[in-house]
Amino acid sequence: MSTHVITSLRLDGLDQLSAHARRCVFWEMDPAALHDARGFCDQEFEKEAWLSMVMLEWGSCGQVAVKDGKPLGSALYAPPRTIPRAQMFPTSPVSSDAVLLTSLRLEPSGVEESLGPALISAVVTDLVRRGVRALEAFGIRAHEQESASDIASATAALECSPEECMISADFLEDYGFEVVAPHHRYPRLRLELDRDHEWKVDVEEALDRLLQAAALEMIQVGELTRV
Repeated sequence: MSTHVITSLRLDGLDQLSAHARRCVFWEMDPAALHDARGFCDQEFEKEAWLSMVMLEWGSCGQVAVKDGKPLGSALYAPPRTIPRAQMFPTSPVSSDAVLLTSLRLEPSGVEESLGPALISAVVTDLVRRGVRALEAFGIRAHEQESASDIASATAALECSPEECMISADFLEDYGFEVVAPHHRYPRLRLELDRDHEWKVDVEEALDRLLQAAALEMIQVGELTRV
């Protein structure tokens, strides 16, 4: 039975992103420039150019989940100075010691596997190892006619909008983010990345190693029994 795998995004692995994630430039292009270029802009090219720039300057800026070679979901994050739309919110700017989590995109099969928290955990693990102090995000509050799950879950639609391209504030709060700049629609939230997170990462890795060792031992015992 196959299971999903979460890995850091690489330039030679952009096919692990969903169709929307590969061409969505909601965060990566200046909104005015995007509006002026509408109909003439190769969004997939612009997204790849942005990813290349960030990876060369800063390192991997995403976590991707795949199963049987197909995208299940992704989370993208980067220094705020590299993200044009980060300056456009009523709750801007992002704190100087924080990295900005821009998107959490899940395919329907990824939603079923509850990959959202797993992708956030992978982001946290990466940033703790890189010595980042905090992770921030601009959340979105649902209108009365919307549900938070509708906003948190991605679709295959190619149109970009706050509802499609932002993360539910409720989801972020459930994970442990705290509101540091309140707003009725676009609050800014923050997750402190302290030694507790690093300790948790080390413990989880140790448990994984123990479980793998135990599974290997059971397989070896089973083979000896058959002999």
